[in-house]
Amino acid sequence: MPEAAVLERGGAAAELGIAPAPADLAEGPPRADRLRRIGGKAFRQSAGVVALLLLWEIAPRAGLVDSVFLPPLSEVLKAGWKLIGNGQLAEHLGASLARASLGFAVAILLGVPLGLAIAWFPRVADYVNPVLELFRNTAPLALLPVFVLVLGIGETSKVSLVLYAAVFPVVLGTIAGVRAVDPLLVKAARSMGFGHVALFAKVVLPSAVPSVFTGVRQAAAASILVLIAAEMVGARAGLGYLITAAQSSFAIPDMYVGVLAIALIGFLVNAVIVALERRASRWREQG
Repeated sequence: MPEAAVLERGGAAAELGIAPAPADLAEGPPRADRLRRIGGKAFRQSAGVVALLLLWEIAPRAGLVDSVFLPPLSEVLKAGWKLIGNGQLAEHLGASLARASLGFAVAILLGVPLGLAIAWFPRVADYVNPVLELFRNTAPLALLPVFVLVLGIGETSKVSLVLYAAVFPVVLGTIAGVRAVDPLLVKAARSMGFGHVALFAKVVLPSAVPSVFTGVRQAAAASILVLIAAEMVGARAGLGYLITAAQSSFAIPDMYVGVLAIALIGFLVNAVIVALERRASRWREQG
């Protein structure tokens, strides 16, 4: 907007006793600048991934690595398109997601209340902490033969293993979040007559959200990794089975398709959880 027009509008508003709007006195940053900043941030965040993918394509073709064992990215993408076309990738992906989602969901439903109880009630902590410390330091994959022997080689053992791997990060994140709540906030809420339910809902849980979601993100990663390893041992469908079967039949591009699918799933799941955390923590920004 020209300077003369701004002064004219400001003077007219002053004569009428109306304060001129900030937008009338100075324009905000141009849209081109905002788009340039957004584009620059997107470039910085994606530059490393793009460079890695380009290296993957160039290194086998330049003879820097053996293309038999690390085929170019373009060949892997062609194999992935073929697996999509014949429905195999959807079958394996669906099987892995179903198992991981079920175990992960049950881990959250059990882990958050258990963490709240351990962190808030000392007697519960006295009973549960020794057992928690015993099992959380035992690697889930070390117990895979036990799960298979006790629960069989079917879906129950795989979902149970995912639950075992995911529940401990959720519990520990919840405990850390509750114990980090400002005691002054708790005292103030109690002085205002808050009961246990209202105290948890309006003070403890909102303050513990960041730590809880940190545990949930760790649990999501553990769910995927443990499930893939379990599918490599005994399964007839799933991304772990796809990778093992492709390796044994020397279909190397198919094997890397499974690896890329796992990486993409992990990225998307983490992005969804981060978005949910920001939504749940929006009250902090408003405050």
